Parts: sequence; C-alpha cells; structure tokens
Amino acid sequence: MDAHLNDLLNGRGQEDRNESGSSTRAVHGGARRNKAFNSLTEPVVQTATYTFRDTQDLIDFMERKTWGDGDDREEYGRYGNPTVTAVERKLAALDGGDDAVLYSSGMNAVTSVLLTILPAGAHIIMTDDCYRRTRQFCLTYLKRFGIETSVVPMGDYEAMEAAIIPKKTRIIISESPTNPYLRIADIERVAALGKKHKVLTLIDSTFATPINQRPLDWGIDLVMHSATKYLSGHNDILVGVVTGRGDRIKALRDSRGVLGGVVDPHAAYLLDRGIKTLGVRMGQQNANALAVAQFLETHPAIERVWYPGLASHPDHAVAAEQMSGFGGVVTFEVKGDLKITSDFIDRLRIPYIAPSLGGVESLIEQPALMSYYEKTTEERLALGMKDNLVRFAVGIEDTDDLLEDLEQALSGVPVYQTHVRQLNDLWEKRFRT
Repeated sequence: MDAHLNDLLNGRGQEDRNESGSSTRAVHGGARRNKAFNSLTEPVVQTATYTFRDTQDLIDFMERKTWGDGDDREEYGRYGNPTVTAVERKLAALDGGDDAVLYSSGMNAVTSVLLTILPAGAHIIMTDDCYRRTRQFCLTYLKRFGIETSVVPMGDYEAMEAAIIPKKTRIIISESPTNPYLRIADIERVAALGKKHKVLTLIDSTFATPINQRPLDWGIDLVMHSATKYLSGHNDILVGVVTGRGDRIKALRDSRGVLGGVVDPHAAYLLDRGIKTLGVRMGQQNANALAVAQFLETHPAIERVWYPGLASHPDHAVAAEQMSGFGGVVTFEVKGDLKITSDFIDRLRIPYIAPSLGGVESLIEQPALMSYYEKTTEERLALGMKDNLVRFAVGIEDTDDLLEDLEQALSGVPVYQTHVRQLNDLWEKRFRT
C-alpha cells in the first residue's frame, strides 16, 4: 500500500491528509484496517466503563505503559470511547487537523471551548452575524464571570484589530458562512490578525463543511462544526466537533472529561455513517443551492437574494478565493409583508417548515417566526431580521423539482400576479396593434 495512503487510513500525517481527496478522507480518513471482529464498519462500543485483567494491568494503564499509538483504552466512558475516537480521527483528517474532539452538540462545543480557554476577566471578539445563541452565551453567561465581549461588524477587519486589548483578548470568533446572511470571513486575514497579536482564532465552519472550506489550511487555530447539520446529514443526531492542533485539542478533551459534554457511541456511529456520503451530498446541495439562488435572483416576486456563489453577494470574491463550493443554504426576501411571506412558504410542497439545515431533506423557515417570534417587528429589524426574510436549506432533491416548486409557490405572491397581469395587458395591446 502507498505510504501516503497508509498514513491517511491510520489518521497520521498532516501532509498526507492535505494531499488526499475530500471524499476519500470522508470514507477512509482516520479509519483502521483491522477493526474488532474484522468488521468493515466501525463497531459501536456501547459501554460506560472498562475493565482490567488484573491489578498489574491497571497499574500499567495508569503509568501509560499500555498506551500505544492510537490506543483507545480508557477506564470510564466520560473520558473516551473507541467508536467516538474513530470518528474524531476521521474528522481531523477531513479538516486537515492533528486531532478532533466530539461534543454532545454544536453549542456544547462552543461553550466548552470558551470555558476551557478563558480565564476570569478575559476579553472576546466576535463578528455581529454569529449564531444568536453563541452571542447570547458570550454576552450574557460569560459576563457573569467578568468576561467581556466586543461585537464587531462582519467584514470590518480594521474594527476587529482595533477591538483587540493587549494581554486581555484571548480569542476571535467568526462564522463563515454566517447565519442567515451567508457572509464570508476573509479567513486568511482573521488568522493573520490572531498571529500578529497572539490571539487564538476560531471559525465556525458548519455551513461550509470541510468539503467546501478548510480554515486550518489558512492559518486558523480552531475550527468548530455543528455536526448535527451537514456532517451527519440526516437530521437524526445532535453532535458538535472542534478540530485543530494536537496540544490544543488535548486540552479540550481533558476539559470535556470535567464538563461532561460527551457523545453517545451510537450517535458517533451514525455520524461516521453520515460522513461517508458527505462529499456526494454536498456536491448535490452545492449545485441545488446555486441553481435556486440564480432562479430566485431574477424572479419578480423576490426582493433580494444572499448566496456567496452569486456575484451580487458582498463577499463573493472572498468566497471564490477560499471556498471550493458555496454551500446548501440560500437566504432571500419575498416582496411582501409577514403574511405574504408566510403564505408563500405554506404553498411550497417539497421543503418542510423546520429549523436547522444540512440534512438530505430541504427545510425552510421564516426567521421572524421561527427564531425571533417573541420579538416585535421593530426589535427584529434592529437585529437585521426582516419579516419577509426566508432561509432555505436546500436538500438533495432533484433540481428541477425544487425550481418548479418555488415557481408555483411564488406565483401566488400578489406582486407577481400584478406583474403577470401587466405582461398580459402589454401582449394584448401589441397583438391588437
């Protein structure tokens, strides 16, 4: 077997992982050839505790004498599990990191990272289009520990640098793409700022996945994914993951044993199964979303479309430079108010009305009602959430079916009906002439 591929399969070799194709890594990355019972798939080790042959075996374990290369041996399930470890190796290979650590959800991944690295009185910088629950944790919960957060406009790197407080700022956090406007961070620039000022950098790359974007390759320190989304791909588990350099991940894994945000081995198995088709799924979702975005951008019932694959997107040039695909989410505004937009969504036949994204099924939501229902229109507008805003998480359905469904649903929007009547009148006048 080729040495490079052999190292890939055993989860070793940064250079080897970078040279292998993303779908090859999704199927084989970090996997071992000799699994228990000669199983092809990763066995589910469903146990909360581990046994020792005798007292000497326990002593050897405690003194690390039995810890070989990649040894998955533990004494208690909160500290590790062979099924979980196998998936962590695969995710590290996918993201181009030395190691990865799984958490019980994407939010648990974020909160665990911050609780691990931040001392009392520290300072955080985050961009204003970050996930609202991440902002809430930083601005509300961490504030109780004397940790302050500066929120800077997405894309304003001068403001980001100006917000750095020497010897106090510990981390810069951004999503890329963001939710829901799909803004793209200039990852290389963020990484450079972090290195210049000796500040850690973290990118939430959930919307991109390692198929479309690998922030570690651009110098970012830590990458987080809500693996609930595209990585698992089937809307059936809650998992989070952080990848990065080995020493940083070891510290996070140690703290996970204290904070307790562990992953059930069966969920890890389902995640491993989902990851194997990640490249195929993302290829279809990238193509579907681009077709949907292009269709919507020219439709008379649509006010505006946000999709980084469109030249009209404010970060299109950056996205084209650092991404190999633009993702499966399209955000747009319907020409109409809250009710007109809701009626449009209700006429759709394929997508389900639901939060989240990344599964094989198309999901659609009106953020004003799904995520910000308790707020008034004025309060939502202050947060950049218009009543007519729609987030469409495109699945793997046939492209033509999705476009036809959008067309029939948009045909009921009043402004479109007016547009059609005007066209009919124009054609009738020309015909008479």
